Amino acid sequence: MGAAMAWSGLYVLHRDYKLAHQSLSQQVPYDESDDEREDDSIHDQLSLDVKNLNLKDEVSADENVAKKFTFHKLAVATGNFKADCFVREVGFGKVYEGYIEKINQVVTIKQLDPIVLQGKRKFVSEALRLSLAEHPNLVKLIGFCAEGEQRLLVYENMPLGSLENHLHDLSPGKKPLDWNTRMKIAVGVARGLEHLLDEMKPPVIYRDLKCSTILLGEDYHPKLTDFGFAKVDPIGNKNFSTSVMCSYGYGALDYAVMGPLVVKSNIYSFVVVLLELITGRKAIDYRRPADEKILVAWAWPLIRDRRFSELVDPLLEGRYPVWGLYRALTVAAMCVLEEQPDVPPSIADVATVLNCIATHQYDPQVHPIQNS
Repeated sequence: MGAAMAWSGLYVLHRDYKLAHQSLSQQVPYDESDDEREDDSIHDQLSLDVKNLNLKDEVSADENVAKKFTFHKLAVATGNFKADCFVREVGFGKVYEGYIEKINQVVTIKQLDPIVLQGKRKFVSEALRLSLAEHPNLVKLIGFCAEGEQRLLVYENMPLGSLENHLHDLSPGKKPLDWNTRMKIAVGVARGLEHLLDEMKPPVIYRDLKCSTILLGEDYHPKLTDFGFAKVDPIGNKNFSTSVMCSYGYGALDYAVMGPLVVKSNIYSFVVVLLELITGRKAIDYRRPADEKILVAWAWPLIRDRRFSELVDPLLEGRYPVWGLYRALTVAAMCVLEEQPDVPPSIADVATVLNCIATHQYDPQVHPIQNS
């Protein structure tokens, strides 16, 4: 009865989306003294900047604060950004894998495009701030480089790659993610968002949440990355407005056209990811028929008519709990209800409900397999 109450009055308008998506830079000459040189005045000022953001007072002494790397050191780590170290191209940059001998660690290095070039002090200040975003579901920002026009970010390496690799780009013979793993990932993503939106002061609005920015560690533990491109709300105002950088398919028309960077935009993107986990479909898939290309537009009529089983990824082969499916889709629907556009559930509430679903593990030896 409670589920029926949740669905009563469900009215979701189908909307089109506006496409809002959008070389290696030359290596700078190497000076051996660069490896050990410290720019004391900049670090002193940046420490003050970070303190002014109401973060930890012991900025300069905290070993968790992002390290400063020279461009030469990162070039060495990647073999001068050779093709063998190239991982993928992402929004506003290229990603490489490298090994930094000084810290004895394999890392992921993101080299930003000149189009997103920002002042050195602003870039480094944000890098220092975001490196303090310690949470089990956020990829650790280890360090940065800001030399001349070079802007690079150094992250911990995530051995299993992105959620996109395991959900949409399965290699032949590889098993698809099971229901329990998918819900575990959904909970972790929600917890990471909760930390950025509710626990960081000021909050960080994540502008590009999607399957390719959700990375997986051991045992498919999810962590969010690329939140370095998130927009910091300087006064904690959740109606803070600026341009939204959501990838095509992950942002509602309201945000793509009008540009209000509000918490609901992050929750909407999360709903798209949740639907991808449940359906196995991409947010946008041009290979499908016209009425199925946009995941959200295809899914809502099925949700409205309570044809829930038609939404489930066929690769699950019926191995999912009906109870969990209904509640996961209820969460998705209530996050974007048109009747209450300004009052979506908080991401903390979403995480709590999904955690309840995830803790009730599906066991095909005990629970029935659903008919396809």
